[in-house]
Amino acid sequence: MPTHATPSLTLTLRTGRSAEEIVDELVSVYAEVYGVPPYADDPFFSVDTFKDRLTAAFEMEGFALLTARLDDGQLVGYVHGVTLPPERAWWVSIADALPDEVKKAADAGEVFWLRELMVLPQATDQGIGRALHDAMVASRAEPWTTLTCIVDNEPARSAYPRWGYEVIDATIKHADESPTYDPMILRPATDG
Repeated sequence: MPTHATPSLTLTLRTGRSAEEIVDELVSVYAEVYGVPPYADDPFFSVDTFKDRLTAAFEMEGFALLTARLDDGQLVGYVHGVTLPPERAWWVSIADALPDEVKKAADAGEVFWLRELMVLPQATDQGIGRALHDAMVASRAEPWTTLTCIVDNEPARSAYPRWGYEVIDATIKHADESPTYDPMILRPATDG
């Protein structure tokens, strides 16, 4: 079985203002990751639409961005998210399927919404995505994490449950024109 070593990475945590400084790099990574079928010709995944969503997130409560760069400075991936607004339409739409404890956590501002995690295609299968994920989750004050993953987005859809996420027995659409997503939660880490 082949093993993949995680390359030497520099992880940098940024907030809204400092994320704005590298927005063009972030959009370039997105364009490469999503510039393939079935996303390439889908207006929901257009670069302009993503840039609008990304820059809007800069102003959301708890926004943070974690970038991964190789030793040569190349941006190879990033993750970003916010404190989950409990009134977010997709979250409200699955309320009946959510455990009571995570609903209470969201109402208390204790759920991190991991909005995007992406790694350049040439840098996948090296542990970069997992390194970004784990470092971001560890940096958050919120004990819970949630995300949504396109139902047929493999290998990401299979990776998250291996990383400890529970798939909620419901599906959502972020917009009428969006694909269908599986919502997932990651419970707080426990000692022992």
